[in-house]
Amino acid sequence: MAKVWRVLIDHYFQRWVRPDDAVLDVGAGLCNFINQVRAGRKIAVDIDPAVAERCSPDVTFIECPCADLADADLGGKVDVAFVSNLLEHLDDSDAVLSLLTALRGHLNPGGRLIILQPNFALVGARYFDFVDHKTVLTDMSLIEALELTGYRITHMKRRFLPYTSKSAIPKAPWLVRLYLMMPIAHYFMGGQTLVVATPADETAARA
Repeated sequence: MAKVWRVLIDHYFQRWVRPDDAVLDVGAGLCNFINQVRAGRKIAVDIDPAVAERCSPDVTFIECPCADLADADLGGKVDVAFVSNLLEHLDDSDAVLSLLTALRGHLNPGGRLIILQPNFALVGARYFDFVDHKTVLTDMSLIEALELTGYRITHMKRRFLPYTSKSAIPKAPWLVRLYLMMPIAHYFMGGQTLVVATPADETAARA
């Protein structure tokens, strides 16, 4: 999966991350994103202390549950917060709203929140093929949650990546890049939604 993420970062996600940005990866897991994204400062947050062993030397690891993130010391604010396949694991919608609010508090003015999220409206009952999926989210409910917590959507791709890494998307790096270049493939295979948002009040202040 590291090679797949290398392609996803180089040919998609890196456009929202500048070389000198401070980047936060919440629920970093295998660290495929935070280890490979090009940034000035990189922080991985996870409740599992074993994640520290997966972090590259240039990544700062912070052990912290999502419920405590608002009060976590990240060493300063960040320019980009990345959340991939995490929100569905939270206990309920209140926990989702609390996490989004906490992230907004850690973002610099003009900061960007990137969310890659399984979409129940696209995958249906398969959403619960994983026993630890608790909270149902669609593209519409995710947008509502972001707006309720003070964000403005700047980019949205309703159908982006397949639902799981076990899906039929080719794993060879060149085939992953080809997939990214073919919107028709996203339409038939995409089960995850990509949303990029920025704090709404700060966007208005700069307008």
